[in-house]
Amino acid sequence: MVSQKQVCVIGAGVSGLAAAKAFAARGHTVTIVEKSTNLGGVWDPSRTYPDVQTQSPKDLYRYTDKAMPDSYPEWPKGPQVHAYLKDYASGHGLDRLIRFNTAVAAMSRRADGKPGWTLELTTPDQTSREDFDFVAICTGQFNDPQDLRLPGEDAFKAQGGQILHSSHYGDASLAKGRRVVVLGGSKSATDIAVNAVNSGAREVTIVYREPVWRIPYFIGGLVNFKRILYIRAQEEMFASWGIGPMARLAHQIAKPFVWANWRGLESLLKAQLKLAKCKMVPETRIEDGVNCSVPIATPGFYPMVADGRIKAIRGTFDRYEGDQIVMSNGARAGCDIAVLAIGYRLGVPFLPEEYRSKLVEPDGQYRLYRLIANPDLPELGFVGFNSSFCTVLCADMAAHWLVRYADGQLSRQPSAQAMRDNIEMMLHFKRVERPAAGVYGGLCVAPYHFKHFDELLADIGTTQRRRNALKEKFTPPDAAAYAQFLASAPDYQAAPPVLAQTS
Repeated sequence: MVSQKQVCVIGAGVSGLAAAKAFAARGHTVTIVEKSTNLGGVWDPSRTYPDVQTQSPKDLYRYTDKAMPDSYPEWPKGPQVHAYLKDYASGHGLDRLIRFNTAVAAMSRRADGKPGWTLELTTPDQTSREDFDFVAICTGQFNDPQDLRLPGEDAFKAQGGQILHSSHYGDASLAKGRRVVVLGGSKSATDIAVNAVNSGAREVTIVYREPVWRIPYFIGGLVNFKRILYIRAQEEMFASWGIGPMARLAHQIAKPFVWANWRGLESLLKAQLKLAKCKMVPETRIEDGVNCSVPIATPGFYPMVADGRIKAIRGTFDRYEGDQIVMSNGARAGCDIAVLAIGYRLGVPFLPEEYRSKLVEPDGQYRLYRLIANPDLPELGFVGFNSSFCTVLCADMAAHWLVRYADGQLSRQPSAQAMRDNIEMMLHFKRVERPAAGVYGGLCVAPYHFKHFDELLADIGTTQRRRNALKEKFTPPDAAAYAQFLASAPDYQAAPPVLAQTS
């Protein structure tokens, strides 16, 4: 029997709820600290923009033990995802474990010499220090909005202009009758540009660095993209890490067929999205950029660019001049509202520098075994840092792995040296063999969802697979099936929580 721990989960978003549920289910005492006033992370209504919806279909964007309601559309809207997360939290009693308005200011090793960490927690009223046996960092990659300070912005604001991050574009009426300029090429950028047009903006401009391949919800207007890009057969077109000589030879033999597959997809996307007419044909091969940064094509975006309702400028912001934004290429755009869809800062600022240097390489790559744990950061784990197209499922699988790792109950419990060796191998893979895998600090599973899950399941102690191998090759990840795989793993039980005695 495993001893019961005091566990702190940092963050009450998708990943924090998964981690809290996994640890609580094993009998550990869990405290969730959340700096905002609501759960949900990026799905907190105060952080979402109008018309936001998932990039992934609902049967992929879910926990293993809870499907989204049948009434939800294939790609749920923001309020629906938030309602799903609230229902998941209340259904597992996680809402009672959350301390809202509580931020982690700093953390350090426990001064009493016991394993674990001391967290400095701040609320609007006080600062406190509390000891925990284990800490799960679940802040993810979309926690701290990126900022952009440019010359002239104070004068721009003084004459009535507004500058806001995309996460703060919460009211569509802001755009009505005004000139909106969006900086960025992500899905949030194109979503907001389309929303601004539909909300009656006077002018809408999007400024982007370079054209990228975007995937429509239905490829060719007929096939749900999950049945093309989310399947094991497509994943196996990419040489992955740790493969032997025979597998490498097979990839070389198949290279002409794989090349033809991608050129066919590119031709289909060019025609379907009318990329040439929009002057937005990407200059890179689609397979070289398949990772977590591949955006979904916002419905209506390309038609609006083609007919001029959205003006697309290639470049970036250089400075503000009066009521205009001057671009890096000299182009100008009149502007009343500048929306910065420029992403988020990745990092763990409350981790001491001596430990942060063990976590993050000088080039920004993270040293995380299975994208979850570091052998030089004891009693600490990360959930939701294994970013992907099916974020909820990835977080859930990572949480199941982490609680077993923390309790020493993985069937393949790795030694510290084995973890370091694997981390070095993965760093080489992301830097040399497939640089596209190095985006977001190397914290990207795509397109290797199945291989990642296979490794986690093998560590946990189950290699169960579907009986129909052919069907599995052409079927997207199935959260319900992974629930069955996890249920077949060797079980264990943590000691029951010790209840405080009252006098």
